[in-house]
Amino acid sequence: MDADNLHYFEKAPIVKAVAHFAVPMMLGTSMSVIYSILNAYFLGTLGNTGMLTAIALTLPLFAVIMSLGNLIGMGSGTFISRLLGEKKYNEAKQVSSFAFYSSLVLGLIVIAAGLPLIDPIVHGLGATPESLGFTKDFVTIMLMGSPFVVLFFTLENIVRSEGAAITSMIGMLLSVVVNIILDAIVIFVLHWDVLGVASATVISNLVASVFYALRIGYKSPHLTISIKWFKASKYILSHVFKIGVPVFIMSIFLGAMSLVLNHFLVEYGDQAIAGYGISSRLLQFPEFILMGLCEGVVPLIAFTYTANKLRMKQTIGFTLKTIMALAIVFGLIVYLTSDHLISWFTNDPQLIEMGSYILHVTFLSLFISGTTTLFIGIFQATGQGTAAFIMSVIQGITLIPVLYIANKMNGFHGVVWSLVIADAVAFLVGALMLYVLRTKLQPEFTRSYLS
Repeated sequence: MDADNLHYFEKAPIVKAVAHFAVPMMLGTSMSVIYSILNAYFLGTLGNTGMLTAIALTLPLFAVIMSLGNLIGMGSGTFISRLLGEKKYNEAKQVSSFAFYSSLVLGLIVIAAGLPLIDPIVHGLGATPESLGFTKDFVTIMLMGSPFVVLFFTLENIVRSEGAAITSMIGMLLSVVVNIILDAIVIFVLHWDVLGVASATVISNLVASVFYALRIGYKSPHLTISIKWFKASKYILSHVFKIGVPVFIMSIFLGAMSLVLNHFLVEYGDQAIAGYGISSRLLQFPEFILMGLCEGVVPLIAFTYTANKLRMKQTIGFTLKTIMALAIVFGLIVYLTSDHLISWFTNDPQLIEMGSYILHVTFLSLFISGTTTLFIGIFQATGQGTAAFIMSVIQGITLIPVLYIANKMNGFHGVVWSLVIADAVAFLVGALMLYVLRTKLQPEFTRSYLS
């Protein structure tokens, strides 16, 4: 670990330390959302609702592939940060090498398991007759490119784990810029529509993965991708999967929630699905900003958990206040401009009305969903596997029965409001577990923030 990163871990004022770790992550994630919005905008200019529907329907598949990267990346990344806090540098190298090669293997398994099941996967995603061909194109390309997608999310996490927040951001920005350029080419020049969009996503992840691998190989003092450091001992596996498995399960549940939600929305037509797809992309911008903040400080929390728990407490307190301020600002912007935002993507009046309504409702839970993300980050950073596991399943377990009941009682409106209810339950459960664990994490933590 270089001297600058060590300074931010150990000595910099809390505001500067949080900014160092979180701002690059926030910028990187916000650029990813800008890409997602531009992606939908580019396809929207073609005037084909089936394409927009296909992109919305395939979100669960991307969530599953991404979750494999987070399974290895988040589990390894938080473990590496704790090892660095304890100055166990050789073990950190073993974990980083394990993360690199296991990610590639997982991606190859996805190809072998997924390609023979293309048709069941497409129908399982809820493809409509109008979107069937587009959905199949996207699924095929994403499965074939899954090793690069898994590797991208893994490497982004472990690069960030040693405090290289700027490098992490550069990799994310590189992926987004390449993706946007390729999108414009494949849509407007080559006319490959959804097939081109999926290909651009895979290629951009490959480019960013190469960037991260080169940085680790040539510039990182405590990370490596060398096979000679690879080790899959029980010690490494237990610490990686203790946090990685809950992250994976949470991602799977998020994908399953999106899948179940799409099946409920199908009852209300393609406009409902497309409206949710557009509004969810717009909601992603503030959500990913808050997620970038919370995930950005995870290495700092993990390092200080083993090195300086008072500093950990101060980091969490400042992050919580920042979440609240950002949620208020974003909420005001959306409530003043929602119709105009939706109209960027379509001129269909029914689609604008549905999308605007979904945006209004889902923004109500922005603060609690942001705080819940912080709770999850705390559990991951401090190695609280059981708490992380509970958080990984609680929202999905809540949403599915609530969706069923709310749909029966209040139709389309009930389906939309189910998202807010699930977020609220997850927040309450996370707050309760944090209170229960307060003594284990830090005695002062209770008195200052939870009592």
